[in-house]
Order: sequence, then structure tokens, then C-alpha cells
Amino acid sequence: MKLRHLLPVVLAIASFSAQAQLMVAKTTFTRADSLRGYLTPLRTCYDINYYHLDVKFDIDNKFISGSNLFKFTAAQDFDKLQFDLFANLKVEKVVYKGKELPYTREINAVFVTFPKTIIKGSKDEFTVYYSGNPTVAKRAPWDGGVVWATDSLGKPFVATACQGVGASIWWPNKDHQYEEVDSMMISISVPKGLKDVSNGRLRKVTELKDGYTRFDWAVKNPINNYDVEATIGDLVHFGDAYDGEKGKLTLDYWVLSYNLDKAKRQFGANVGRMLKSFEHWFGPYPFYEDGYKLVEAPHLGMEHQSAIAYGNHYGNGYLGRDLSGTGWGLKWDYIIVHESAHEWFGNNITSKDLADMWVHESFAYYAESLFVESQFGKQAGQEYAHGSRAGISNDSPIVGVYNVNKEGSGDMYNKGGVFLNMIRTIINDDEKWRGILRGLNKTFYHKTVTYDDITHYILDQAGINFAPFFDQYLRSKDLPILEFMEVRGKLSCRWTSAVRGFNMPVKIRVKGGEYKFITPTARFTPVNVDGINKDNLEVDTFNYYIGVLVE
Repeated sequence: MKLRHLLPVVLAIASFSAQAQLMVAKTTFTRADSLRGYLTPLRTCYDINYYHLDVKFDIDNKFISGSNLFKFTAAQDFDKLQFDLFANLKVEKVVYKGKELPYTREINAVFVTFPKTIIKGSKDEFTVYYSGNPTVAKRAPWDGGVVWATDSLGKPFVATACQGVGASIWWPNKDHQYEEVDSMMISISVPKGLKDVSNGRLRKVTELKDGYTRFDWAVKNPINNYDVEATIGDLVHFGDAYDGEKGKLTLDYWVLSYNLDKAKRQFGANVGRMLKSFEHWFGPYPFYEDGYKLVEAPHLGMEHQSAIAYGNHYGNGYLGRDLSGTGWGLKWDYIIVHESAHEWFGNNITSKDLADMWVHESFAYYAESLFVESQFGKQAGQEYAHGSRAGISNDSPIVGVYNVNKEGSGDMYNKGGVFLNMIRTIINDDEKWRGILRGLNKTFYHKTVTYDDITHYILDQAGINFAPFFDQYLRSKDLPILEFMEVRGKLSCRWTSAVRGFNMPVKIRVKGGEYKFITPTARFTPVNVDGINKDNLEVDTFNYYIGVLVE
């Protein structure tokens, strides 16, 4: 056997990657993981309709205290339910109809017992009062918790970031992605002289008698728990508007006072063209009612719904780097583009289980190449997608472990984006592909989804059975290998893969000629391309992330 070329050529062991610290390998799981990730009747028995989160931040003592009102509809008859709050935070009391309810705690789960059965279909509510020193984020946004920082003038600069680890790291809620609250009020009290910026629209500012100021933010659209944020600092505001597909979209920017001029330049140069590109590819911005915000944060960035956390230091690229290695990534602000793409994939469409976090990250990473294409042409976008391979490790499957709150490999970013670009190449109809991307956001508008929801929608709309391809690239860590063998001057080929029925179409050509589609299977079959042999064979490894083996 002679190895002609086996892709990928370069592994990402030494390369800098935006995702390097995001995923931590884990093979064994605990009771705490099941309590967090599994949907028992104690969680599915009630549907969340509304939260009112009301929290005071004592910055000097890194201490928080407050309450959260749960309004719900009973999905079945029950007299006991579970909500979630990290064990280092104290439940002061749970109040129902003016009286305290009995509760028990197991690790980070809290179990509340009601005095009588809550009848299916009825609407009810209870309030949790709590306090404590929340987990300090060591390197947000990857590790989760609260960032207690100061700005360059020594003033407090505080923010929350909790994707993956869960929102219950700083506030009590039903902490599972399968369900989103329909709407909520976020009330954050901060020391006088500081401001809080959270999701949605600012409804009221109240000067309190104890030297604090409360900011009330109303969120009209469904929101997942980990997106709920508080960002506190010496922040100033400026605004703009964008004429989008659903009318005028308000643009609000909150930045440290001394960065105002830089923010006006950087945001003005990036936000409008980003929105135009993504509305073209994905459909209308999903949260017109809550607006679009960028909020300067003391960490790199996070896709907080309607209030994107921004910490890219007002420069292009990813902290000045081009993760694709092509040069195209230095022509725009990575954090603005990538995190905003999550408004469509991650916030509009949210995976029910963290194991399918690829639905968020693969599409958002792929969105980067679509943005490049919209600005600099299709070839530039394809070059960006191809360059993204440098960050792929092929270390473990992209799909994680279900029911234990565990995401898969960090390859969900680069490899997932490259794979989606392959799907586009196979469909070979850019308008159909654009229709699929927009259709996903329309069909699953403000919904939570499963692996099958997304994959079945794409294969149904494309009319191609992509199921084995998704399984190969997302559920197996290995690349499929396209093997060629020449016998008596006749070239044959087959796929070697981890998935039964893998028969992905691929483009090949006689060197210098035009590419043609062939559809290999698991058995060697003749390559029906005139004049082709093992010496003049070229496989489209620019658009296809595969291994190629020639005998």
C-alpha cells in the first residue's frame, strides 16, 4: 500500500485555538452529573413560564443575595419538584402562598415538597431566596462562574459567564437546556456609581436607600438559562439602529467609559455588515423585541442573548490572531461575528441536551466562513473554511454523552464547521443550501432541538440521506478514508468508515480537468471517469475533509 496523502496533514497539538480550554475530557460520571443532566419527573412535571431574578452584588465581599420567582404550569399532577442551585450557595427559604416550604438538598439539586397536589394544567408560583459567595471564574468564559475584576482605572468590573457548567452556579433555576423560560425580569442591584447591563431592555433604574442602584431588565423572548447575564462596571451607552428584514432593530452598546471612541469605530465597522450577512443566510435576527446589544466584559466573550459579551479589545481577528491562517480572519472582529452567530444557532435554536452543543458551535463556526464569503466572495469563504482545519484534533466524537450535562470534543467548532461546508458542497445548490439554513431558523424558531431534529430536517430538505455522513463526522472521531486501487489499468475505489452505509458523494478529476461527482460505497467499484488512473487522479480535498489512500 502506498500512501499518496492522508488528511488531515497537521494536528492541532501546538496550534492556538479559541476552543483550547473549553472542553475537558471526562469518561466517568457522578451522581451530581446525573442530577444536573437527567430529566426526571421531578423536573418535567412543571413548565417554566416566567422568572423574576432579583439579586444584589456585594462586590467588596464577592457576595450575592436575592431571590428568584418561579411561575410555572403543571405538566402533570405532582407534589414535589426539583430546581437547581450550586451547593456553595445557601437556600434561605422557599416561599409558597406566603408560607415556607420544606426542602432537601442533594449536591447541587434542591427538592421542594408542596402541601398538596398541584393539578396538571394549573398555573402556580413559588419564590426561592438565597445568598452566598458564588464560584469565582478562573478563566472565563470557559470555566464558568462570576468574574470579579477591575478596569484599568481600578473600578469594579464584574460579569457572569456560565455556559456548560450551568446558570445554577449563580442563581436558582430549572437548570437544563431542554426548556427555556418564556420571558423574565432581571433585577440587578449594584453599588451606587456603577451600572448593570443584562439581557433584554432596560425598564427602570431605582436608587435604593442602602447605597445601591437597581437595574430592571425585561426579556420578552424565550431565553436559555446560561445566557442570563449580569455585567457590572463604569459603563456608558451609545446606540444605533439597523434596518433589517423585520424592520428597525435597535442596537445598544455598553462599554467602559474610556473605551467609547474605540467602541464607536469598531462596532460601527462590524455590526451592520454582520447583521446584513447573517440575515441573508439565516433569516431575520431572532430577537427584535429585545434588541441587539454588545456589552464590554472582563473576559473574551459570550453569546448572552440580546446582550453579547465582548472582550476582544477593539481589534480584528481573535485577539489579533487569524485562526484560519489565511489572512481573511484579520479583516473583521472575530468575537462580534462568532458570538452574534449564536443568536441564530444557540439562542434561537438551542440543543435540548448539552451533548448536542455542536448545534450551537458547528453552525456558529461555519457562519464565520459565510460572513467572509458575503464580504470578500465565495472563494475567500471557502479558503477560510479550509484553513480552519488547522485547529482540528480528531481526539473524540463531537457529540457528547447524553443525560450527564457533558458536551463533546472541541472539534465541534472547526471540524463541525468544515463538515457543514462539505454538506453544502454535496448539495451543490447554494440557494437550496441558503433555504435550508433559513428554514432551520424558521422551523425551530425559539425552540429546543435534538440531534435528529436538525439532521432529519437537512436531509429531508436536501433530498439526500445525510444521516450516515452526520454520524461519521459527529459521532465518530475518525475521518472516512477514500481508498483507490488500480488493477490492470482500471481504477476502483471504496469508502472505509466507522458507519454502516456510508456512501458520501465526492468530487474527483483527471489532473487539470473538471471535477465530477462519484458516489463510492463500502465495496470497491470502478471509477467511471474517462482517462483517469492512479497517477493523474485528483480528489477534491480542498472542499472534502477526508483521508485518501492510493494503492
